[in-house]
Amino acid sequence: MNTENTDTMTFDLSKVKGIIFDYGGTLDTGGDHWSIVIWNAYQKAGIAVSQPVFREAYVEAERELARTRHILPEHNFHDLLKIKMQLELQWLSEQGHFPPAQVAAKSEEVAQYCYDSAKAQVEKAKPVLDTLKEKYPMVLVSNFYGNVESVLKDFGLDGYFKKIIESAVVGVRKPDPKIFELGVKALGMHPEETVVVGDSYKKDIVPAESIGCQVLWIKGAGWTPEEDAQTHPNIVSDIETVGSILG
Repeated sequence: MNTENTDTMTFDLSKVKGIIFDYGGTLDTGGDHWSIVIWNAYQKAGIAVSQPVFREAYVEAERELARTRHILPEHNFHDLLKIKMQLELQWLSEQGHFPPAQVAAKSEEVAQYCYDSAKAQVEKAKPVLDTLKEKYPMVLVSNFYGNVESVLKDFGLDGYFKKIIESAVVGVRKPDPKIFELGVKALGMHPEETVVVGDSYKKDIVPAESIGCQVLWIKGAGWTPEEDAQTHPNIVSDIETVGSILG
C-alpha cells in the first residue's frame, strides 16, 4: 500500500459525500490498461507476435465491437473476453501473423487467463468496497459494451452501487464529461462532494475535474508513453490506498 503522496494531494476529504467508480482498469486490473493484461496473456499462451502488431489487433477488435453488436447484455466477462480474443486472433490470422487453425483454442486460453486475472483483482477490491459502502453511496460510470451488469453479477459486485451508468446504455462515452454529470446526478450531490476514482487520465481524471469533481487516479501502465509520463497530485498506487484515504 502506498500513501506517500497524500500530503501533497489537492483533495478535500471533508467535502466528500459520494464516490463514482470507473470499472474496467480500475476495479479489474489494478490500474493497468487492459492491453497490458492481454499482452501478458499472449506471452503466457505462446502467441508469437510483436507488440506493435498486437496493438493493431487490439484496436481492430475494438473497432469491430463498436461497429457490430457482438456483446449481448447476458454475456459475462469470460464470454466477452472470448469474443474479443476471437476477433483479435482472427484478424492476426487474416494478416498472416497467426495460424487460423489455432484461433479457437488460443482464444479460449487467453480469455481464461484474462478472466482469472480480473477475478483476482476484483477480489482484492471487494474488502475496500465493503468498507466504503458503509460510509458513502457509490455509483459506477463505465465505458462498456452493454453487459456490465452481467459482469458485475458474475464477479459478485452487483450489490455495491446505487446506480450503473454504462456508455452503451446512456449513449454517452468518456471522455465526454456528460457521463460524469450523470453520475453526480445519480448520487444527488454537487460535483465537489463527489470523488471520481479511475485509471485513465484522459477518460476519467480530466473530464471529472472539468465538471468540478474531486479525483483519485489509480495509475498503472497506460496505453501510451504520454499517459505513463503524465503526473497529477492525486495519484495512488492501488485500490487499497483509495480505501485508506476515503475510509
